[in-house]
Amino acid sequence: MRLNGIDAPESWQCRDVAGRPYRCGKDAAFALDEFLSKSRPIRCVGHGKDRYRRVVADCFRADGQSVNSWLVRQGWAIDWLRYSKGLFRGDQAIAQAARAGGWRGSLEIPCEARAARLKRRAAC
Repeated sequence: MRLNGIDAPESWQCRDVAGRPYRCGKDAAFALDEFLSKSRPIRCVGHGKDRYRRVVADCFRADGQSVNSWLVRQGWAIDWLRYSKGLFRGDQAIAQAARAGGWRGSLEIPCEARAARLKRRAAC
């Protein structure tokens, strides 16, 4: 499954304030698990499939909170403008201002970093 309108960094993309790499994906997974554990079950609404045949969905906790939005607001994912049309822009601004999650150091835009690593032109 792919969460609609957001993109999360790979672990190799994050650096702390001193410029040292850290495994932000692991930190994000633990934070997400804690967030989800507070209000289950999780409900997802699919919007079709991506090119890898994963269901693209908006997911919500039992209390109605958006998982997609929460990940961006906590700095564990970014607003993927190509797909979100700016839906999570405010959440991302909050995370950046708070230097939350991956924003505590330097965070490359995930699709740009993956393209550079594969020596491709980014189509973000």
